[in-house]
Amino acid sequence: MVVKRGIGSYIFDFFNVVFLTLLSIICLYPFLYVVFVSFSDATQLANYSGIVFKPVGFSTAAYEAVLADPDIYIGYGNTLFYVVVGTIVNIFMTCIAAYCLSRRNFFWQKPLMTMVLITMFFSGGLIPHFLVVKGVGLLNSRWSLILPTAISTYNLMIMKNAFQGLPESIEEAAKIDGANDLVILFKIVFPLALPTIAVITLYYAVGHWNAWFNAMIYIQDRELFPLQLFLREILISNSTDQMMGDVATAEKEQISETIQYATIIIATVPILFLYPFLQKYFVKGITVGAVKG
Repeated sequence: MVVKRGIGSYIFDFFNVVFLTLLSIICLYPFLYVVFVSFSDATQLANYSGIVFKPVGFSTAAYEAVLADPDIYIGYGNTLFYVVVGTIVNIFMTCIAAYCLSRRNFFWQKPLMTMVLITMFFSGGLIPHFLVVKGVGLLNSRWSLILPTAISTYNLMIMKNAFQGLPESIEEAAKIDGANDLVILFKIVFPLALPTIAVITLYYAVGHWNAWFNAMIYIQDRELFPLQLFLREILISNSTDQMMGDVATAEKEQISETIQYATIIIATVPILFLYPFLQKYFVKGITVGAVKG
């Protein structure tokens, strides 16, 4: 059946496309600006005025300077450790907790749920948190950035709702066949809730990749610094001198800007590659784990 469309419908579509296109450009331009400046020639960029729509005098000097800095590789190695190990711990702990809280016959479900929900609205603060980390011996160790954030309450709620939405008959059939709770969780519940788990995995991974504040508080050894902490030094403290070698003092300020933008790109692009692989799970994962009304 062919539906006839009036002129008002075409006008609406036209303005809708124009509006969304402009909105996309506005959202995308800041990232493109960073890319263009990072590939620009520092001297020509300093003398340029106006909106940047392409690299101003193409140059890869900023990337060469950044990639020659050993701190970048130390930061990358540490960040990859925090992302991989931290995300594995996050998903394992969140799945275990969500499975327990989603069981309707679990005796301590309501008291534990109350305790978990309280943490969403009230926190002990930074100083008690620091004292706990120090008291258990995690200070200045890799685990200080992993164990204290092992479970996110928000992600736990999404996972719990996803597990609750699965048919109870599947679990009952598995128990009749002799499966225990661990078998049910990892061989039945886990595969069925994979879209939600994929989304939560992305949330945790991005969180670990972008984390810098906890590292600044708990880590003193530069050999354990994540990449974002080195990036913070470059952007805020403007510590780019060691990357410039024998560059004249007059040119250092110009080159420093392109180095800062190049570092942002190097620190951002890797995590962006996760999105295309997990994008198909987003809508299904969030709706499966949404609160049912």
